[in-house]
Amino acid sequence: MSRFSELKHAASGKRRLKDLLLQSDNRFCADCGAPDPKWASANIGVFICLKCCGVHRSLGTHISKVLSVTLDEWSDDEIDSMTEVGGNSSANAIYEAFLPEGVSKPGPDSSHEERMRFIRSKYELQEFLKPSLRITSGKTSSSSLKSSLSTKLFDSFRIPSVSKNSEGMVEFIGLVKVKVKKGTNLAIRDMLSSDPYVVLTLGKQTVQTTVMKSNLNPVWNEELMLSVPQDFGPIKLSVFDHDTFSADDIMGEAEIDIQPLITSAMAFGDPEMFGNMQIGKWLKSHDNALVDDSIINIVDGKVMQEISLKLQNVECGELEVELEWMPLDQ
Repeated sequence: MSRFSELKHAASGKRRLKDLLLQSDNRFCADCGAPDPKWASANIGVFICLKCCGVHRSLGTHISKVLSVTLDEWSDDEIDSMTEVGGNSSANAIYEAFLPEGVSKPGPDSSHEERMRFIRSKYELQEFLKPSLRITSGKTSSSSLKSSLSTKLFDSFRIPSVSKNSEGMVEFIGLVKVKVKKGTNLAIRDMLSSDPYVVLTLGKQTVQTTVMKSNLNPVWNEELMLSVPQDFGPIKLSVFDHDTFSADDIMGEAEIDIQPLITSAMAFGDPEMFGNMQIGKWLKSHDNALVDDSIINIVDGKVMQEISLKLQNVECGELEVELEWMPLDQ
């Protein structure tokens, strides 16, 4: 490879890393929530702040291999490992799936001792992981990520196959059933009320609820189905006011990150083998529309997630939905 080709290849790798860092969940430290992290654990697959970086380094490279996003040279394997995990939300859905009551994450201003205690429990001792996914790490070569924690974890529940029974060449990995439950204190768009309905979009698919006449606190309890493509993004949710003689008015919007749901479901496999239990969590943050943390549970052999959303770009309104993950073999 010529020097020019090497430089071009290195620039391409840096661009992939920068694109990953720009994801909303990666703009805050995976461990303490401090904004604008500039460090990463290449083998775990998370972006972290300078203070948490010091704790990660103390664990040793067999637990966490720390690199600077801007200063260090990254190998293709290291960048591939980061992108394969998918970011802080995906990693935390696994490493913090069983965060016990009374155990809280450190904050940006927490002491070194608090960070050390939490980060060791999370990654080295793996206390918040599903027991069957816990890995005993031996010392590994720093030049190879094949035995990294996240590689082992994500290999343990990788999707074995996808369906091509779809329009064009889009490949689907499963279905998500969205139950639109109710809206609360929705915005007024007519004289005294609104005629709201909800639209869900995933990829090129769009589904919607029925219109509720003159109701600012509608109860739908409608189930809508979306196929999840292999390269899926968030479900885009929009609420509109139906107008007969003019264009429908927007009444707010939000995005639903389905990565924590799917990651948690794949980590456990067949949910019918387990009793009712919590298996994951989508954490409330500055960059999402959650009213509270959203818990992912196995309920009667199904993987379910209750979500309360504060509608964005509107003066008021909240929406409650429930997700159910349905793999292709179900």
